[in-house]
Formats: sequence, structure tokens, C-alpha cells
Amino acid sequence: MASSKIRVGLIGAGYIASWHADALRATDGVEITAVCDPSEAAAKGLAEGLGVRAFGDVADLIEAKVCDAVHILTPPHLHHPLAIQCLKAGMHVLVEKPVATSAAETAEIEAVAQEHGVRFHAGHNFMGLPSYDRLKGMLARGELGRVSVAEVHWCLPLAPLRSGPFGIWLLREPKNLLLELGPHLMGFIVDLFGVPDIQSVHLSKPVDLPGDDTRHQAWRIMAQAGDVDVTLTISMVETIDDRSLTLRGSSGRARLDFAADTLVVERENASDLVLNPLRRKLDLSWQHLREGLGNTFTQVLSLNRKSPYALSFQGMDAAIYDALRTDKAPDARFSGESAVKVMTALDQALALIPADQLKAAPPKAKTRDPKPTAMVIGGTGFIGRALTRALVAKGQDVRVLSRGRFGPFPDLPDEVETVGVSLYDKAALVEAMQGIDVVYNLARSLEGTWDEALEHDVGVAVRIAEACQEAGVKRLVYTGTIASYDMSSPEQKITEDLAFPDDMSDRNMYARSKAECEKRLMEMHRRDGLPLVIARPGIVVGHGGPLQHWGIGRWHGAGAVRIWGNGLNILPFVLIDDVAEGLILMGEHPNAVGQSYNLIGEPMLSGKGYFDAIHKSLGAKIRVSTGNLTLFWAADAVKHVLKVYALRRRGLTRPSLADWKSRAHLSPFVNTKPKTELGWKPEQDKARFIEEAIGKANLFGF
Repeated sequence: MASSKIRVGLIGAGYIASWHADALRATDGVEITAVCDPSEAAAKGLAEGLGVRAFGDVADLIEAKVCDAVHILTPPHLHHPLAIQCLKAGMHVLVEKPVATSAAETAEIEAVAQEHGVRFHAGHNFMGLPSYDRLKGMLARGELGRVSVAEVHWCLPLAPLRSGPFGIWLLREPKNLLLELGPHLMGFIVDLFGVPDIQSVHLSKPVDLPGDDTRHQAWRIMAQAGDVDVTLTISMVETIDDRSLTLRGSSGRARLDFAADTLVVERENASDLVLNPLRRKLDLSWQHLREGLGNTFTQVLSLNRKSPYALSFQGMDAAIYDALRTDKAPDARFSGESAVKVMTALDQALALIPADQLKAAPPKAKTRDPKPTAMVIGGTGFIGRALTRALVAKGQDVRVLSRGRFGPFPDLPDEVETVGVSLYDKAALVEAMQGIDVVYNLARSLEGTWDEALEHDVGVAVRIAEACQEAGVKRLVYTGTIASYDMSSPEQKITEDLAFPDDMSDRNMYARSKAECEKRLMEMHRRDGLPLVIARPGIVVGHGGPLQHWGIGRWHGAGAVRIWGNGLNILPFVLIDDVAEGLILMGEHPNAVGQSYNLIGEPMLSGKGYFDAIHKSLGAKIRVSTGNLTLFWAADAVKHVLKVYALRRRGLTRPSLADWKSRAHLSPFVNTKPKTELGWKPEQDKARFIEEAIGKANLFGF
């Protein structure tokens, strides 16, 4: 294998696959030859961009004999059978963490690899960082002295715990949170000090998922690894990002920020009592400056292709495939043997947790089959969940279309059925729409190029509309976006009579794509009688919504935001419950067909006013900066040029200055039409609005 490139296939074409693909393309002696995913559209989309073959089934990929190794990037519950299947076929396997759901499964994978003379690797990517190599070198040379304490932190908000989607593997069982995040932390400890003895585990910050299914957002594990006291901390509430490894030794304290790929060491010095503190701080200041500038130069010179996260995958792949190409022993950081040790430690931690804290709440017992007359496409999202529950509260049964069979309605088995149907399969859509009177299409797709938007957003919207016609649906309520309007002038009032420009090519992809969806659906209404109503919600806030709402500004963690514009103009906020009510009225009102409605609440708060209200209501002061939209536009123009001419990306659009100014929502909205024509009644009292939008919204997770 040393004389030719190692052929690698990607099994799973989701978000993480692009990171693996980029890292593999930067790895010597490796070429990507295939992508496999049960979703034909996902597999083809990634494969076409890489110029490789696409497969819908792992058996077909194996039979094609186009891979020497595979990266398994599927949901974790599929890792074990897929890894064994590929190892038995004679392929090396890298499995994303968690490599399995238990130490026993992991040991079985390693045993099969040994039996068939191939290698099993664990995707513990953060140990591939250059800064981690430096830390290991310092430890080996004794530069930290005798290390007595190791602390690993993963403090990063996990928004799905509070705002969904709730059907993902991560949230199906309480233990999955540790299985997902724990390998990052435990991998460091096992690599540096061996398998620790777990002494205690403490869980806190509970939050209830739908159906009163409790998850704990904070985990603290205490352990002993030889002479080293070990603490592992996981915090998933809204908190400042702290993903770090700290080693405390007799000669120094080293802090590795593995999210930023920086390493800073605090040491003693031999100066007198006056100069000693100064020298320590100057030394730290110099190190912070060196690490920060080095990180910045690396990213700028590589056009962000060497971000810390990207470097972690590149370092991991370089270590794994260098060993494979040269027939060296596997790198211990990523070996199957190490993976077994990591999962063994995590199993020990889970064994110390009371059984009731690891037990998912059972779904409510079903007493009848739902008889849905309403369908919600995108029903697992923020608006879709609220709409579904509002429909049920009004006495309607609902069919929710989802990509999987797990939905966020375990407490409503008699009223809600979740159906897994591909939005690319019109026949299946027509079948799912049988007996349905009203379809609410809340689906959205964020694409990078116009061709992708036409296929995955516009094409899907048209296909759903065609299915509605074939199935005899009486009403289709489609959700567009107010982002499609030109909101760049304070002098322009926005009403439903204001048309979108014919040429939207200078708008951001989301605004342009949604406008094109509306255009084509309205053509179907006029030409074919499609019973269409269009909704355009404003900035939706309330329970189940995120703190870090990008409709308000550009966020930098949970503690800092740069508002679009000066933050003084009134923003088009609307409560989530009011949006759900408005959508239902659009589905019911006899005169709504052929109309569009902007669901904008009464004028309440500016951007700055919103954050002042958070401070006053919750006692949390967020660092708020204003954003010069002309500078945003200019910076985006530079990035666009680099993407097109340096990175050779095609099909990109560059939003105009007016588009950037529109993000500040400078134009005021008039919400008369839905109120007069539909009888819609958005919240009018400012105090009650703030209580619903902020006080009861659980924005910080506790």
C-alpha cells in the first residue's frame, strides 16, 4: 500500500462529512473515491462536489471494491454494525466518536479488526491538534514537573436541549449526552495518563424535553489516574466557550484551549517578590499574544482552511494514514485499543449514575389512532412544534412529516403521528397527504449556490405543491420570509402590497431562494388553482426559541453580539404562539387563498431594547456592539473575491449593500392586513410580550 494512494470512502453525508472530506484532501497519499448515504440526494450532492461515486447502500460500496478504507460518519447507533461489516470486507475503518454505544461494542469492533488484519481507528480529532503535540512534548520532557491535577472542560451551549430538534440521537437517551461529548474529554486523559478510576459523577441543570423527559445539562466526573486527580466538566447551558485541558504540575500550569489550538504555560521565576508577579504576567501576556497572532496568521494565509477544527482533522488523518502507508504501528491516540479504553471509562462513569437519571421518560400510552386532517412539514422545528401543538389544542389531529421516526411529541400519541417521508419522493408525499385538508409547509433549506437552492429549496417547495394538487388538499400554507423584502430604507413602510424585485440575484441566498419559491407557487395558484396562502413571519421569539438569534445580530458565543446596524430601530419581533395562531387562521379563513400575510407583532423593542430587557428580566448583561453594515458589506466583498478566485468556488452570489442593510430591518412593517382580514391578534401589551419573549423563554437553559 506504500506505493499507491489509499482509497477512502465516506459513509454518511451529513455535516461532519465535509470536515472529513476537506481533511482527507489535505492528507498525503490519500484519495476520496466514494460517498455512501441512504439519502440519495445527500450522497449525490457531496459526491458530485468531490468528483467521486455515490452509493445508497454500504453493501453496494463494498461490492464495487473502490475503497481501501472508510470513515463511518453516521448516527452513533449505526456505528457498530457498519464498522463490523466494513472490517469483515477487508477495509480499514475510522469511526466518528462515539465509536459505539458501549465498551463491549467497541471491543467487538477491535476484535474483528484484529481477526481480519485491518485497522480500526477512533475519530478523536482534537488529539490531532498541533498544540496538543506540543503539550505532550512538554509533559514528556518534564517541563511541568510532577503533574498532580488534570482538568478537562467542555463548556459550550447545546441549543437542541432547549429548542430542538428533539428527535436526534443525541437526545433520545440521557446517556447519549455523555457518549457524544465524553470521548473528547476522556480521550485526553487516557492518552496522557491511562484509564482512570472513576470515583463520582454529579449531574445538574435539568431541563425537560417534550413529554417531561428530563435531561441534565451539566455533568461533573471525578476520577483518579495514578497520582493525578482528574476532573471532567461538561456544561451545555448558555455559557462562555471553554473547551480546555489544564495540567497542574510542580513547575508549571499548562492550559490547552483545544477549540482555539492555543497552549499557554504559567511558570514560576526566580525574581524577587517585587518583580516576580510582573514577570509572570508579562510572560503570560507574551504567550497569549504569540498564540493569538500565530493562530490568526495561519487562518488568514490558508483562507480559513486551517482553522483549529480543520487542523484537528488534518492532524488526525495525517497520523493515521502515514502509519498505514508505511506499515508502522497505529498511532496510540486514534487506535482501536485506545478507543476501547475510552469507552470503558465512560461506561464506568455511567454505572455510577442513579438509574432514574439515565432513564428516558416513556412516551404516553396510545389509546387511539390519530385521524389527522392537518399536515405539518417541518413540524420538528421551532415554529412547526408550536404550530402542531396549537392545532392539537384546537382539537385537530396532525400528521408531521419528518426525516426520521422520532418526533418531539411523545406526550401526544393520540393526536400526532410522525411519518418519515422524503421530500424528493412525490408519490410518497401524495400518499402521506391522503385525508389531509390543510398542509403547512415550513420546510427550509440553506444552500451555498443558486443551483443547490433551485434543487433543494425551490424544487422541494414546487414538488410539495404538486403533491397537494394530486392529493386534493384544500389549502397549502407556505412560509416564506420577510428577509426577501428590501428593508434598507427607514422611509419605506413594508406591507404585503410591496412586491419583490424581478431580479433578486444581488440578495443573500436565503432571501432569494424563498422569493423564488413564492413566485413559482403563486404562478401555480394563478395557472392551476393551487389553494395557496403565503405567510412571512418576523423575528420569532418565545419558548423554545434560541438566545443566539441571528435575525438580531452576529453572535460571538452567548455573551457577545454585534447588532445589525445601530440597534435603535424597532425590530419586527413576533411571539411564537402568535405565529402559530396566525398560521392556523390562514389555513381556516375562507378568503385567505391567493393572499400573503406578514406575521409581525406590534412595535415593541429595538435591538438594544431587547438586550436591555434581557438584562433587566434575567440579570444577564450581554456585551452588545453596533455593526456598521457598510463595513460588513465590504468585508463580505473581500471574502467573496477570495472564495471565487483563490478557492475556485462556483455558483456563489454576493449580497448588495441594500441586502446587508436589510438585515437591520430598517423599514418599519405595517401589520394591518392579517389583523383586519384574518382577525389575528398579536400581543399588544409590552410587559406581557417581554415576559413571554424573555422571562418564560428559558434563553439560558436554567
